[in-house]
Amino acid sequence: MIKSMTGFGRRQGTYADTTVTVEVRSVNHRFLETAIRLPKSMGGLEDILKKGVQQLCARGRVDLTVVLQGGRGSGRVPQLDENLAKHYYQALRTLQRTLKLKGSIDIALMAGFRDVIVLSDQATDDPKLLQFVEQLAFKSVRDMTTMRKKEGGLLAKDIVDRLAIVRTSKTAVSDRAPSVARETFDRMKLRVGKLLGEAIPDLPRMNQELAVYADRSDITEELVRLDAHMIQFEQAIQHTEPVGKTLDFLLQEMGREVNTIGSKANDSVITAEVIRMKSELERLREQVQNVE
Repeated sequence: MIKSMTGFGRRQGTYADTTVTVEVRSVNHRFLETAIRLPKSMGGLEDILKKGVQQLCARGRVDLTVVLQGGRGSGRVPQLDENLAKHYYQALRTLQRTLKLKGSIDIALMAGFRDVIVLSDQATDDPKLLQFVEQLAFKSVRDMTTMRKKEGGLLAKDIVDRLAIVRTSKTAVSDRAPSVARETFDRMKLRVGKLLGEAIPDLPRMNQELAVYADRSDITEELVRLDAHMIQFEQAIQHTEPVGKTLDFLLQEMGREVNTIGSKANDSVITAEVIRMKSELERLREQVQNVE
């Protein structure tokens, strides 16, 4: 069954004194685009998580975010820039002598310079924490894909219902089609008769030309191709692999055939059914945009 491209998964767990929260979201996209947001201390997990997403998703924009709170998971430690502190101290002493300022240069003053003591991210040295985050992330991705499958089932039901409406209209057009050519021939013959009266120089030639004109309104080939596309569309919906692009292509072909039917038939009854089919095909196209 088809899958949607929108989904959400969230998992939270605690390792030692570190709280790990993983969220993954997916939305529509022509191709697969994955964005992994990790603490700098866990940058080594990015490729692993990206490959995990690629194994379960074929299309869509997937955003995966990992947040660590407390404990060793922060991976942040203070770093002292001693050389910079010495330069600050010498500059302050020079300023004090030059301007003959009073006061002392103490630790509180030196620590006030933001770039003397800074917090830096260091790689996490606990492999068990990395493994815990990886497992939690994969569970979140599976939750997201489960939601995509569930929504895909709902999409499939709506698509099947709308396709049934298109098929009903197509059947009505097929029933009406055999009469269109005959009525076109009779209508044009009546018009010619009104214009020429009984003075028709070559009646067989006129009938031949009218038959050729009426044959242009024949839509048998378009109906056959439309039916073939609909059968392929119904079969594709049942596939388990990604078929979003295939469905979109088939809808384009179906729309092309319906437009040709409307322009060739030139019949009010068929035109009404064509409008109905085009309306449902447009709704189908909107739904298919969300199919993986």
